[in-house]
Amino acid sequence: MLTDEYRYKIFKLVEANPEVSQRELARKLGISLGKTNFCLKALIDKGLIKVNNFRNSNNKLAYAYKLTPSGIDEKANVTIRFLKKKMKEYELLKQEIENISQEVRHDSH
Repeated sequence: MLTDEYRYKIFKLVEANPEVSQRELARKLGISLGKTNFCLKALIDKGLIKVNNFRNSNNKLAYAYKLTPSGIDEKANVTIRFLKKKMKEYELLKQEIENISQEVRHDSH
């Protein structure tokens, strides 16, 4: 499934290095090459990323990825959604830490 987290990270990685390989994306995302291919294909099919072929330094066919104007808009939207999700997770974790700290203080008395 193409989550906001993967969308955010793919957009960010492709924008920083358009010639990134799918293998490198998979490594940086911590997912399989097949899942990376699926995610990229979904973003390409939605018109958010454009792909071009080129010959790399080893004279092998490679790809360059570029965010489309719609992709740039979606990157902004997904960044906001992802940030809100992470902030909520942070607040919940902070509260859990506080609760455990109070428990420890109470149990140690």
